[in-house]
Amino acid sequence: MHDTHALQQQLIALQRSHRRMKLAFGALAVAAIGGLLMGAAATGNARFQVLDVERINLREADGTIRMVIANRERFPGLYLKNTEHPHDRGGDKSGMLFFNDEGTENGGLIYNGSLKPDGRPSSGLSLTFDRYQQDQQMQLLGVDQNGRHFAGLMFNDVADGVVRPVRSEQDTQANAAGDYAITPRVFLGKSGSQNASLVLNDGAGKPRLQLEVTPEGQASVVFLDAAGKEVHRIMPPAT
Repeated sequence: MHDTHALQQQLIALQRSHRRMKLAFGALAVAAIGGLLMGAAATGNARFQVLDVERINLREADGTIRMVIANRERFPGLYLKNTEHPHDRGGDKSGMLFFNDEGTENGGLIYNGSLKPDGRPSSGLSLTFDRYQQDQQMQLLGVDQNGRHFAGLMFNDVADGVVRPVRSEQDTQANAAGDYAITPRVFLGKSGSQNASLVLNDGAGKPRLQLEVTPEGQASVVFLDAAGKEVHRIMPPAT
């Protein structure tokens, strides 16, 4: 009985000692991490082999936002003049956004991809470069959706003015009139029909000249009118 009581007392003492050691090591760890971060701030340099984060904000010394890298849960809204506003980007995108000297969005890289319940892939990638306080004037795009896929480089006309970007009153009025703030002018890439294609559009975004090569190797130059009707086609002579 005495031995049992003595053993219980020893266990209690060990548990107390273990708790004190945990507290001491915890305080030591906090102090070490704090010292590391303070040292990094003091020297301006830090090195990590692996860094797992959900979002990184890159800022100038005055706090102006210049770039954000984020997962989809923490992907930013719309930044205008260094202030973030709510913005619906579809809810399933992650990637990187770029901001100009004033902290306003001026391009970015977004991407997603998964298999849908029907077993077909649904994925997309978009790298864009914007005009000043406007939308994308250049876009590298790849889409795989509903059994069709295409990829290409696009150049756009973007509405003049500095009211935008994204769904200002100017956009609402333009869309109601059938005129869009972004007008595609050039597409170079692989079309949904899997043709290698160069498409040149007029100022209204209507295709007027197409250079195409089919997967089977048939090449053609096609001229179209404003309604999209073919008016002339040039093909190599039959061999």
